Amino acid sequence: MITRGDLIWMGIAAGVSGGLIGGLLIAIGLGLLLKHALLGFLVVVPAAPIACLPGYFMARRLANQLP
Repeated sequence: MITRGDLIWMGIAAGVSGGLIGGLLIAIGLGLLLKHALLGFLVVVPAAPIACLPGYFMARRLANQLP
């Protein structure tokens, strides 16, 4: 059975890991764009969907524990 504490820790972990991954991708992409490398757009544009993936996988693993 999933407890409230499991949900809270999953949310905190997903938020922190997603923020770190998304922030890193945006920083690298903007750094490339400031150096006039258009490759930076390929890093900045998918930053938000990629940042959501750790939370998605954590939620799926937690949902598999349901009876």
